[in-house]
Amino acid sequence: MIIRTPMLTRYLAKFAFRILVFFICLYLYLFHKDQVMAFLMKPISMGLSPIYVLWAIFMGLMIIHIFPDIAKIIPNNRLTMGLLKMREQEFQPAEYSEYDLLKFVHGMNIKAWQVMLVWLVFNGFWGILYLLGIIGDADLFMLTVFYFLSDYICILLFCPFQTFIMKNKCCVNCRIYDWGHFMMFTPMLFIRNFFSWSLFFTSCVVLLHWELTYAKHPERFWYGSNRILQCSNCKDKTCQIKKKITHAVGK
Repeated sequence: MIIRTPMLTRYLAKFAFRILVFFICLYLYLFHKDQVMAFLMKPISMGLSPIYVLWAIFMGLMIIHIFPDIAKIIPNNRLTMGLLKMREQEFQPAEYSEYDLLKFVHGMNIKAWQVMLVWLVFNGFWGILYLLGIIGDADLFMLTVFYFLSDYICILLFCPFQTFIMKNKCCVNCRIYDWGHFMMFTPMLFIRNFFSWSLFFTSCVVLLHWELTYAKHPERFWYGSNRILQCSNCKDKTCQIKKKITHAVGK
């Protein structure tokens, strides 16, 4: 039986919204590709367009991740435990040994670098196709929209990185939880304009902030040293659907 927690309900609503955005963009990509390219390259001097609204929303979300003090204006019950675990005030220490913590950190760091290598190689392929002129800006935009949707597919349904590399219990415990923006906006690196590059490089700052916090305070990121990450204390329970799917496939 799936328990509909407030966080799971919120994630399902966001997932439905992302599905809608994906199919709208897919329709435009398939039937109005030239307009999509003009839309992407439209200078701000020619007036505002929905792309600038999306840009502002994404930038605002990433700034909240970079500056925790700004995030304090958002009630904790609206933020996932996967993000809250990096905060000092949310840390609930459990009894643990330094050796076990260091062993955990070492293992997770190796797996995280494996994910990064896979991701860079995979997206390097698309970058080469772009530089060769085989694909264009609209194709990279559609790839970004697909990553936008895939972020919630990984959280709610199936995550290849969790299954095949990280082997973590759930997204709340995920070592690379806040890599999402970096992964989403990786294709934007190849589109040469202010909006695409600002999204990509800001996502790099989000990634760097996460990694520095992890390096300084690894005890906040392991369920063996932080009690809020233990299943018995989890309030999100966003893993329920994914676990049911995994169990069904395993049968």
